Order: sequence, then C-alpha cells, then structure tokens
Amino acid sequence: MKILDWYILKRYLMTFLMLILLFVPIGIVVDLSEKVDKMIDRKAPIDEVLMYYGAFSIYFANILFPILLFLSIIWFTSKLANNTEIIAILSSGISFNRFLRPFFIGASIVSVVVFFMGMFIVPAASKYYNEFYNKYLQSNSVTSVSDLYNQFSENDYLYVSSFNYEDKTGHNFSVEHFDGIHLKQKIMAQSIKWIENDSIKTYRLTDYVKRTIGENDDIIENKQVLDTLFTFEVDDLMPVEYAAESKNIFELNKFIEREKMKGSPNLNLYLLVKYRRWGLMVTAFILTIIGVAVSSVKRRGGMGINLAFGIVIGFVFVFFDRIFGTLAETSGLSPLMAVAIPNVIFSILAIYLLRATKR
Repeated sequence: MKILDWYILKRYLMTFLMLILLFVPIGIVVDLSEKVDKMIDRKAPIDEVLMYYGAFSIYFANILFPILLFLSIIWFTSKLANNTEIIAILSSGISFNRFLRPFFIGASIVSVVVFFMGMFIVPAASKYYNEFYNKYLQSNSVTSVSDLYNQFSENDYLYVSSFNYEDKTGHNFSVEHFDGIHLKQKIMAQSIKWIENDSIKTYRLTDYVKRTIGENDDIIENKQVLDTLFTFEVDDLMPVEYAAESKNIFELNKFIEREKMKGSPNLNLYLLVKYRRWGLMVTAFILTIIGVAVSSVKRRGGMGINLAFGIVIGFVFVFFDRIFGTLAETSGLSPLMAVAIPNVIFSILAIYLLRATKR
C-alpha cells in the first residue's frame, strides 16, 4: 500500500475512533445525570452500575454508528480540501477513483469490525443493558406474566397461569400434545421452575400429573417432584421485548426459526433486527461515498457547511431507517425491504453526488 493510502486510511480510522471516544463519554454523563437518582433510590450495586455503563457504551456507539462514521469522513476530508491537499493529489496525475481507494479500504475495515460487533458483542451488551434498565430504572418494571399460552412446536402447546421473571417459577403449568385435532397427551403441574444453573437446563415440576390418552383407557402417572427436560426454551415461558436484540447471530437464527414454526405475530420485528445487522456493512460503504463526495470540494464557508450537511444527512438516514422499520413492524412491509429501501435511496444519492463531484 502506498504512502497516500496509509495517510488517508490512518486519518479515516483515527477520526472515527476520536469521535467515538468523544461522544460515548458525553452520552454516559448525560445518561448518568438523568438516572443517578433512580440508581441510588433502588440501591443499584456499584459493580452492576459499572457493567451497565460498559454495556451502555457499546449499545450507544452502535446506535450512533452511521452518524459518527459520516461525520468522521466529512471532518478529515474537509480538512484535506481546505488545505488544498486534494487538489495537489489530483494534480499529480492520480485519478479520483484512485483517490477513493483508501476510503474503501477503511470502509471495509469498519464493516468487518461492525459485523463482529453487531453479531456477537452488541447483543451481549444489549442483554445486560436492558436487564439492568428493567431492574433498576424502569418506572413500572414487569416482573411476571399472567395467562401465558404458547405453541412451541407443530403439535405441542404450553400454558401457565403466571410466570415470574426473577425466580423463573411458574404456576398452574400444562403441556398438551396433539395428533392433528386429537389430544394424545397432557402434562400438568402445580408449579414449574427452570433450574438455571443446571448444565442441561432442566425444569422441576411439583405435583406432576401425566395423562396419556388411550383408545379404551387413559394412563395416568403421578409424582410429587420431577426433574425433566422439555423441547421449549425458557424464552417461551418468559417472552421479553428485547428477545431478538440480545441474541447473537446463531441464537437469533434458531430463535427466528422457532418463531416461524409457532406463527409468532412478532416475527417481522425479529427479522428486522437480523437484516439490520447485515445492512450496517452496506451502510458503511454508502456513507463513505456520500461523505467523500460532499466534502472533497473546497466550499465557501469551509468545514462548517460540510459538517452541517453531514449531520443533516446522517439524521435523515437514521430517520428513514426508523420509519421503514416501524412500517415493517406494524404493516405488511417486508423486513428485508424495510432495511433495503433506505440503503437503495442513499446509494442512488451517493452515485449522483460522486458523479457531480468528479465533474
């Protein structure tokens, strides 16, 4: 890689990192000033608070990723333009396409990092962030669910009259197995408890009754206490709002397949989370092209005009992403289309601006 590539690539990545290190602490300070009273009132342990803000930093940086990436490109490219460095580079015989190469290399590096962050690290941070928020910060935190009825396979259904999130215990539990429209087996228990520390994740049933339907006579089995396995996950007993956000890509794929089988009404929401993770990789390239196109020309008003334009474009992109995401959740719009449409719109804008800049 030539000196020009190293020079631009270094400034690309360093500016992006600098903005992350600037905005994330600001976000932490603002968040802490708003929530410190609740943390004190609810006696949140200091170690959990520190872990919360570690998770918050990753969660917050992931949300601001498009804006911070766009601003970093505009910031240092505008400085190159204002110092007439771009004019000198192009005057030396280097084409504009060749000038773009280190930007694409930088976008590739950012895409790879964002990919692994979004698929594995951000879900873990999101899980802890939401658990802490629900436990210590939410005004009316939900700790249990009542009358939960769920299908966890093609022929199996479960029911609990109540399930407590904190101790993972449910009451008046039953599982029914059907063959077509005919009930073949029913398991009932006064209570069910998920043994969380068990490596094989068993469930403990009390006042267990199993009834197998026969052609002539039913077979009934009773036990006071029974530790057993089921094919359903604890998520089926304990549905949470951020179920998809807190799963890595492998867990999310399995979760989506299970929700498809059950015919979950929230399937579009889960698919939207999945496609957004993949879409961020494409977003890095689109915003890189737009950023270079709008800031590589020296303008009257200097860097301020470019930064103002960059902030507007960044927020418009986030706005489009949220609008189409809401349409996917609440209407018939495909989650894949909800992610693709903003990227297509801004890809067209990127091509137009790039051609205009070359002229």
